[in-house]
Amino acid sequence: MFEHKTQPGWVKVENFLTESVVHPDEALQRAVQSAADAGMPPIEVAPNAGKLLNLLVQLSGARRVLEIGTLAGFSTIWMAQALPDDGRLVTCEYLPKHADVARANVDAAGLGGKVEIRIGPALETLAALHSEGQEPFDFVFIDADKENDAAYLEWAVRLGRPGTVVVLDNAVWEGAVLDPSVDRVNAPGIIGALELLGKHPHLDGTVIQTVGSKGWDGFALALVR
Repeated sequence: MFEHKTQPGWVKVENFLTESVVHPDEALQRAVQSAADAGMPPIEVAPNAGKLLNLLVQLSGARRVLEIGTLAGFSTIWMAQALPDDGRLVTCEYLPKHADVARANVDAAGLGGKVEIRIGPALETLAALHSEGQEPFDFVFIDADKENDAAYLEWAVRLGRPGTVVVLDNAVWEGAVLDPSVDRVNAPGIIGALELLGKHPHLDGTVIQTVGSKGWDGFALALVR
């Protein structure tokens, strides 16, 4: 993981927006602090991005959400809070330690009944979900290892339905889409996923650039068709 380059103005504006508009509640603040206390990397989405996920879940009318990459459950909580009473969120986490922290945070947020955390390699979990014949997901958020981004997009289509909303985080990655030497581990996976998004017969999408505490980055937003 390379170090993000930030400008003071970006972070100050983000902090202002968080305090004046976004208002993360105590459960969300707890999730961020618990990640730091557990020595987890500070790679959760920014608060304004978390609120965007929350609004997108509401705007899409999603009842079933799939998340690939749980970490401490920050984005999980944002999305689960947006679900209706009968909503369900399945989130994939590779590391048991991270899953334990996330479970504690989700339960503390009062969302334990809506959230299922599956532990193990995400590609194996996704294949298992497919073999189980689960009801299609209405919303998919991808924020895990970048090397498998293209495969995760393919699974989003297979596990979704026409009209499913897909969000792929870290789609700019400090400009690595133009210069893979910025990060030779992650950049190829991101580029491959974006190229797939642009030509996939069942995906229609765009990419939004962002700046803030996470540096220069962005996210892809797509619709399964």
